Amino acid sequence: MQELPVISSPDLSENRTKKPSWLRVKLPIGENFKQVRNLVDQHQLHTICESGNCPNMGECWGAGTATFMILGNICTRSCGFCAVATGRPLPVDWDEPQRVAEAIHLMKVKHAVITSVDRDEIKDGGSIIWQNTIRAVKSLNPDTTLETLIPDFKGEAENINRIVASAPEVVSHNIETVERLTKQVRIQARYWRSMQTLRILKEGGMRTKSGIMLGLGETKEEVIQTMKDLAGNGVDVVTIGQYLQPTKKHLPVVRFVHPDEFAEFREIGYGLGLDYVESGPLVRSSYHSEKHVFPGFGRNLWLQEKATKENALQ
Repeated sequence: MQELPVISSPDLSENRTKKPSWLRVKLPIGENFKQVRNLVDQHQLHTICESGNCPNMGECWGAGTATFMILGNICTRSCGFCAVATGRPLPVDWDEPQRVAEAIHLMKVKHAVITSVDRDEIKDGGSIIWQNTIRAVKSLNPDTTLETLIPDFKGEAENINRIVASAPEVVSHNIETVERLTKQVRIQARYWRSMQTLRILKEGGMRTKSGIMLGLGETKEEVIQTMKDLAGNGVDVVTIGQYLQPTKKHLPVVRFVHPDEFAEFREIGYGLGLDYVESGPLVRSSYHSEKHVFPGFGRNLWLQEKATKENALQ
């Protein structure tokens, strides 16, 4: 695969209308989709599926699953890629944890994903609500596995360790992009602070996960180095997907990455020792997350694929 070139951004209108065929998704339809939407509306919940304009919303909601977003739907940060609104958040809703737990119970999901906006204006960064939510979900849904996609909490160990103490099956924190582009893409975040957050989680015994977006102007070497940094900080699961521009106000797509290149990054990731690598144009952090819970599942699948290919060549 050729190096991913750093090139000037194309015309935005052209970029938005000439999306390649592999990025087309089906419109959300069906009874399960309607049921999930009704539950979300009824319990006054926020989902990153909607706030983040996720391309997989139809597939996931149609399967009766959703990624809940706690601590409101207004973020204190202004990342250049994210469709979630930025501004002054509303006060913390202390009843939210129980509502999330009840919605997950009513949906009868076997695996749930919870994420949140950043709440930098709160001393604890929202970590107490996080802890209350995890405990409420586990209390009402003892058979449901749980992934938590958390902020960096400014790297403060006390706040991060509240998540560790609550013991979700998977804890995810997305690095989002390569080190060189972090200031442009994530603005208030820091590359190595995110790595430190993941390190603290791993040292606390968590199964850890992170995600990278492609198409923002990164090079192949930078993506590989990011995967090396993640592996070096004990990350188990890495997701790699195509960045899609939410609105004209957000960062433009520098290029659409071909599926073959995503496949190569998957191979490279496993070669670096990662336990599970989910890599493809439509991959998002919570996509197929129910499979990311089990240690060895992804690597064993990859090894079986390799053996099948090798046998076919003999």
